[in-house]
Amino acid sequence: MFYLISPEIRTAEVFTRMPDKFRKGDVQTDWARANRGGVATDSFLEGPVWDPAGYLFVTDIPHGRVFRISPSGEWELVVQYDGEPNGMKRFDDAHLLITDYRNGLMLLDIARGEVRPFLERRNSERFRGVNDLTFDSNGNLYFTDQGQTGLHDPTGRVYRLSADGKLDLLLGNCPSPNGLVLSPDEKILFVGMTRGNCVWRVPLQADGSVSKVGQFFTSYGPSGPDGLTIDTQGRLFVANPGLGRAWVLNHRAEPVEILTSPEGASLTNLCFGGADMKTLFMTESVSGTVLKAEMTIAGPLPKRAGRTV
Repeated sequence: MFYLISPEIRTAEVFTRMPDKFRKGDVQTDWARANRGGVATDSFLEGPVWDPAGYLFVTDIPHGRVFRISPSGEWELVVQYDGEPNGMKRFDDAHLLITDYRNGLMLLDIARGEVRPFLERRNSERFRGVNDLTFDSNGNLYFTDQGQTGLHDPTGRVYRLSADGKLDLLLGNCPSPNGLVLSPDEKILFVGMTRGNCVWRVPLQADGSVSKVGQFFTSYGPSGPDGLTIDTQGRLFVANPGLGRAWVLNHRAEPVEILTSPEGASLTNLCFGGADMKTLFMTESVSGTVLKAEMTIAGPLPKRAGRTV
């Protein structure tokens, strides 16, 4: 592939692996039958979230689990419930908000290990299968409703849930909308379109509408962009399963750095953390591994919900 600039290529390092005691062996699940070709899946990690106390939270989609990982890489099961948790973000100091493929938006009480519904339906209609989420500085929530959409059925959706509870449909013609993140000035929403093998650039207007949506980055390979994050200088980070890499893109969508996985090709999501917010954590889903890479530019401090529970 031809690049206008020559990107630095680095291999990420293994931070921690899921212990054998938590792996489900040959257990079959409906999610794995639909999304992994029926392959028995002992775990499938997603949704990394950094806790300022020094912990990393991750989800395990097919087995309905959320884990907390200590700074030394020790795993603790926070909750196991009847769901398919995917993306996850901090709601407040005591709660995590989860995009659950089966149930909609769910709220996790961390200390109690209890999950309850937050937003299950819109106008009495179930979501197709919510995937990932991000907050802005006003506490508005953006989330993707991916389901089984793709180029054959480009009807995935992107929503904004305002802090006062108003739900707006921003996009309704998406080929598999997945990870999403806002630019540092919050004027642009980036959305990974997995089956379209690209990232869309979505300008947000002053009145809350969107206009002149375009394709920002084009990838290649068997599976397109998944989770997204961004650093304080506006460089976009794109997890790309199928290729086992994370793209680091400048404002022209040129790769300035490429992080590769040493543990498999299913690099699904990523977030910044560490004491200085310069450690990039990445989930390698199929192997049940969390990777990390030290960056020179910090990620932004996480934003939270604009409401209380």
